[in-house]
Amino acid sequence: VMSEDEKRLTAYHEAGHALVGLHVDGCDPLHKVTIIPRGRALGVTMSLPERDRYTYSVYELKAKIAMMFGGRIAEELIFGKDKITTGASNDIKEATSLARRMITEYGFSKKLGPLRYEDNQEEIFLGHSVSQHKNVSDATAKVIDEEIRGLVEDGEAVARQILEEHLDELHLISKGLLEYETLSGDEVQQLLDGGQIDRPDSDDDSADHARSSVPSSGTAGKKDRPKGGFEPEPQPQG
Repeated sequence: VMSEDEKRLTAYHEAGHALVGLHVDGCDPLHKVTIIPRGRALGVTMSLPERDRYTYSVYELKAKIAMMFGGRIAEELIFGKDKITTGASNDIKEATSLARRMITEYGFSKKLGPLRYEDNQEEIFLGHSVSQHKNVSDATAKVIDEEIRGLVEDGEAVARQILEEHLDELHLISKGLLEYETLSGDEVQQLLDGGQIDRPDSDDDSADHARSSVPSSGTAGKKDRPKGGFEPEPQPQG
């Protein structure tokens, strides 16, 4: 059971993810955002592709990184730098991992060129051993780190700009999450358009049951993504 302060912080965190996803060009459409805890995640924001996806462009991957930082930046803007929590740890992990793949596997760096710089050889011994071999010089490794940092910091800057320019919308989404706990992508857009959430009432159901009228897209407790690429699944942000 979350305290009211933790619930409010989670609402702004998830609202930050959702708002950046709505305003940055290249993100999949917002599917659902919730502050109901799932596994280790206190909340989840999910984007769902409109069709099966097999490839992603550079600007779409950069948009994903920006959306991943929406939660952390929202916490900082509303509560201050000293009140940033560990809730964004998985977001940072996923953003760094994606940026590394963009540089070392997908050839998206002008400095390093279209070369693969990380050769992973996975061999299973008794079901639990993985060996990695890196064939890069120290100088190249330094450039790789600089390029990864550049992608991550650019994504963070985009998220900050969007949230600072649309702070009123951040408050609107957070207020809706605190009231309903779960919002669909259409309901978030209704709030931003100045409308009201209209959900059917039931005489014999509790308010909690009314909240469940938003269809669930499945489990989203763990936010691990495939290491080898992207699948046409809802992409959760915690």
